[in-house]
Amino acid sequence: MDKAYYVYITASRTKVLYTGVTSDLTGRIIQHKDKRLNGFTKKYNVSGLVWYNETNDIQTALEWEKKIKGWSRKKKIDMIEKNNPQWQDLSAAWLES
Repeated sequence: MDKAYYVYITASRTKVLYTGVTSDLTGRIIQHKDKRLNGFTKKYNVSGLVWYNETNDIQTALEWEKKIKGWSRKKKIDMIEKNNPQWQDLSAAWLES
């Protein structure tokens, strides 16, 4: 079975954006929500999953992350709003207990 890798974008309530890559999307989002990762996402409360893409190739995931990080804010917002116009937290349903 191939391993999955995820390129993702999280957002704060004020739409501060963060782009990352992980092989454990649920675990990483929990880390962001619980503020276990020191740095940008903790400082700016960037924890709502607003976009992600899955691949089974780590190189592809890393290339996508780098490409997206180089995009303008407008281009990132356009991509998010194409599939998630309400900026819903896509991880909310996974994390309900």
